[in-house]
Amino acid sequence: MRHVTIPQDRIGVLIGEGGETLREVEDRADVRLDVDSETGSVAIDSTGDPVSAMIAPDIVRAIGRGFTPDVALSLLDHDLRRFELVDLADHTRNDNDLQRQKGRIIGENGRTRELMEELTGAEVVVYGTTVGVIGGPEEVSAVRRAVGMLLDGAPHGAVYSFLERKSNELGDDVGFSAPK
Repeated sequence: MRHVTIPQDRIGVLIGEGGETLREVEDRADVRLDVDSETGSVAIDSTGDPVSAMIAPDIVRAIGRGFTPDVALSLLDHDLRRFELVDLADHTRNDNDLQRQKGRIIGENGRTRELMEELTGAEVVVYGTTVGVIGGPEEVSAVRRAVGMLLDGAPHGAVYSFLERKSNELGDDVGFSAPK
């Protein structure tokens, strides 16, 4: 049995209307979830396929870090899809710095985050003190590098150029993209 803790405001998303999302995660990942809605602790117990059950904690974490259940469940769709988090608190000095860096990553009207998604094929969510990424290995690596560049103070234009180069390397037909 594994345990994952998610933020209080994401428990409702994990459970879904009438428990619908919870049941879907349990069915697709072959697990049983026991959610403690007071603490945000989620106990994950394997009930079937151990490989799917190994992915279940990442699905729960992804929902807890702001991804929609459909995007989080896409981790089961392909062996190479993965979920990674970049903890911005590790790269910032204080709360003001954290807010400034989040603003740089999100961009004006969300444009920088959207470009990361469009040019890599990955799904990107900025939530709390983290940047979450779901995609194939190359997609996740490109987003991680772009976020690193922004955190290091690179101009947005340089980051966009990097992402365009990566997009050309990955090709427009990215095989691991989640259905929109």
